[in-house]
Amino acid sequence: MPFVNIKTPEAGLTPAQKAEIGHRVTDMLVEYFSEAARPHTMVLIEEVQDGGYYRADETFVIPDDNRAR
Repeated sequence: MPFVNIKTPEAGLTPAQKAEIGHRVTDMLVEYFSEAARPHTMVLIEEVQDGGYYRADETFVIPDDNRAR
């Protein structure tokens, strides 16, 4: 069973964007593993709260302009 875990900053994506990512990732994996993989493919999109990401030794907080609306 293909399993993909995507972590993204909280509120960075709309529900529609997350659904699109899930569909596109599934389609990509089906290209590699065949259509038989589709019903067994799992795509998990986890939102990490602000302050839970670190980049270049600094706590990452998503800018308000980048938050999904």
